[in-house]
Amino acid sequence: MSSGATQRAIDAVWRIESARLIAGLAGLVRDVGVAEDLAQDALVAALEQWPESGVPDKPGAWLMAVGKRRAIDWLRHRNMRDGKHAELSYELEARQEAGALDIEAAADDPVGDDLLRLIFTACHPVLSTDARVALTLRLLGGLTTEEIARSFLVPVSTVAQRIVRAKRTLSEAKVRYEVPRGVALHARLSSVLEVIYLIFNEGYSASAGEDWIRPALCEEALRLARILAELTPAEAEVHGLVALLEIQASRLRARTGPAGEPILLQDQNRARWDYVLIGRGLGALARAEKLGGEPGPYGLQAAIAACHARARTMEETDWLRIVALYDALAEITSSPVVELNRAVAVAMAFGPAAGLELVDALRDAPQLQNYHLVPSVRGDLLARLGRGAEARIEFERAAALTENARERALLLARAAAT
Repeated sequence: MSSGATQRAIDAVWRIESARLIAGLAGLVRDVGVAEDLAQDALVAALEQWPESGVPDKPGAWLMAVGKRRAIDWLRHRNMRDGKHAELSYELEARQEAGALDIEAAADDPVGDDLLRLIFTACHPVLSTDARVALTLRLLGGLTTEEIARSFLVPVSTVAQRIVRAKRTLSEAKVRYEVPRGVALHARLSSVLEVIYLIFNEGYSASAGEDWIRPALCEEALRLARILAELTPAEAEVHGLVALLEIQASRLRARTGPAGEPILLQDQNRARWDYVLIGRGLGALARAEKLGGEPGPYGLQAAIAACHARARTMEETDWLRIVALYDALAEITSSPVVELNRAVAVAMAFGPAAGLELVDALRDAPQLQNYHLVPSVRGDLLARLGRGAEARIEFERAAALTENARERALLLARAAAT
C-alpha cells in the first residue's frame, strides 16, 4: 500500500474509531482530556508503524491496545495521590502481564457504556453551548480543530481555545465520567439532544458563509443521534430527534441547485428526496410513539416533518395537522421561532392574511429583532396578498440581516422579482 493510501486509511480509521477509543480510555483514566491525549499518542504510533507494517486487520483494536498501554504508563508515572489510582494501575499492569490486554481482547471490549458516558460528558451543561458543540465534534465526531473551525466559519484559534477551556472546565468542576440517573438523566439528556440538534441545523441551513448547506455537519449529527438511540433505546425523545434528522436529511439533495443556489420547499423536486432516509425517519417516529407518554419538542417536530415527507406535493400536505402540531409545540417551548413557523403553517392552511396577522404580532419580540426570517416570511405573505412594494422592502431587509451569501442572493432575487 502506498504512503498516500496508508494515510487515507489512517484518516478513515480515526474518524470511525476515535470516539470508541477515547471513550474506552476515559473509562480507565477518568479524565476526558487525558484520554484524548492518549488516543492521539496511539494515532501517532499508527502513523509511525503502519506505513512500514501495513494497516492491521483490526485497526480499531490495535489503536485501543496501544492506547491502553499508554494509559498504564501514564498511571504508573503519575504522582499517585490515593490508593485507588494505585490499585487501578496495578490492576491494569496485572492484566497486561496475564496477556489480557492484547489486540484481540481490545477488539472485544464493551465500549457502549463508555461511549454513552463520553456523550454525556462532552455535552455537560457546565460548558457553554459553543464549547459543548466544539468538544462533541472533536471527541465524538472525530473532526480536527481545523475542520470544526471551517464548518462554523470561526478562527482555528477560537475553536482550539474552546476545546482546551472545555476540558479544563470539566476537570476543575470535577464532572464525573458517568451516565446520570433519574431526574438528572433527563436534565442532562436535553443538553445532549440540543447539541446534536444545533450541529445538524448549522449543516442544514448554514448561518453564515458562502454555502447554504454543509452536509458533513448533518452527517455527523445524524450519526451521533443514531448512536445515542442505540445506547438509550427507551428514551422516546432520542428516537424523536433521530426521526426529525433522518427526514430533514432526506431533502438535502433537493435543497440546492447545480450552482449551490437554495431551492425552497415549495420549489423542490420531491423525486430527489431520499426515501430510504424518510423510511428510517418514519420508523424512528413510530418507535418514539410506541414508547408512549406526551411527545416532546423533537417528537413533535418529527411529526411535522413526517407530514411533509408523506405529501407528494405542497398542495397535498396536511396543513391542518401541522398547525395542530405547532400549537402543541408552542405550548411546551414558548419559543417565538416556533410561533413564526406556526404562522407559516396557518398561512398555508387558512390563507396569507391569517398568517400575516400572526407574524405582525411577533415583530416586537426581543428575540426576533435581528432574525432575518421574520421579514423574509412577512415578505412572502405580502407578495401572496399582492402587496408587492411592501414585500420588496421586507425581502431587502431580510437580505441585509442574513450572514449567508446564498440566502442573501435568494432574498435579493425575490425582492427584484416582486
